[in-house]
Amino acid sequence: MALAHNGNLTNASELREELELKGAIFSSTSDSEVISYVITRERLRTGSIEAAVCSAMDYLKGAYSLAVMSPRKLIAARDPFGFRPLCIGELEDGWAVASESCALDSIGAKFLRDVEPGEIVTISRDGIESDRSHCGGESAECVFEFIYFARPDSVIDGSCVHTARQRAGAFLALEHPVQADGVIGVPDSGLDAALGYARQSGIPYGVGFVKNKYIGRTFIQPGQSSRENAVKIKLNVIASTVRDKRVILVDDSIVRGTTIARIVSLLREAGAKEVHVRLSAPPFLYPCYFGTDIDSRDNLIAAQHSIEEIREIIGVDSIGYLSTDNVTKLADNSHLNFCTACFTGHY
Repeated sequence: MALAHNGNLTNASELREELELKGAIFSSTSDSEVISYVITRERLRTGSIEAAVCSAMDYLKGAYSLAVMSPRKLIAARDPFGFRPLCIGELEDGWAVASESCALDSIGAKFLRDVEPGEIVTISRDGIESDRSHCGGESAECVFEFIYFARPDSVIDGSCVHTARQRAGAFLALEHPVQADGVIGVPDSGLDAALGYARQSGIPYGVGFVKNKYIGRTFIQPGQSSRENAVKIKLNVIASTVRDKRVILVDDSIVRGTTIARIVSLLREAGAKEVHVRLSAPPFLYPCYFGTDIDSRDNLIAAQHSIEEIREIIGVDSIGYLSTDNVTKLADNSHLNFCTACFTGHY
């Protein structure tokens, strides 16, 4: 069996301990290995791999989109909340499953549909079969997919990510207007929101940064020093865009506050007269247990400081966050409800 997993289990440690007491030997700390053991255990009790996945879902709690392969079958399974995205594509001679529709585009597959929350899709020589025995509950898709995680050229549960981020920028312009000479975005997830802000406000949009394409996402770097070092070589300011100008800087969010502070200092060094930060997410106030890599309130700047204190810490002239009311309106075509626990504390 081969398994790919996107998400985080909330009961992984309990399952792991239970399995170890029954003789399981783990070679990693990954939730994915726990899932594979549970499916394997259930396979010994059931008549097929898809039945084993169905039975395993009774024990798995939290966020999981799965692609599971046996020698003859490909299975896609999505947790009953639909926390992470998952979709099916059609090829001339077969099928594919992926976390995002843009992956299907890259291999020439035609997007067929999303896997529904709680659904198990089995692909074999006989075609496609669907098990919806875990469907029908309350959905809670991660809204941060539309703010940051997903690629802008993806369509998730009926909503275009690119359009959702532009809507975020438009909402920000209405909620937090300011007099300025130009709007710029932080690559990559802040660019679409910046464009939406510029269009709504009528303030010209400009390219403020060149991104080093060989540097990954600083948000998920393992340590503080590595995050700061990555920012230094990730972005370079186009000075002519910002010199002697009042600049609106649009980014997706502020988590710890160190990355945005470094970006603001780059703009100041390049001659920006004023810097006004706008965020396409509400303040991060609570940890996430479903895969967003926010494990403690101790590391969240918004949980430790007021908005005015944050403004002073990062060194900007003003700061504005997207409201929790509007963040759930970004994906206007989605039929799913959204999880906003990292903003509201309602898990």
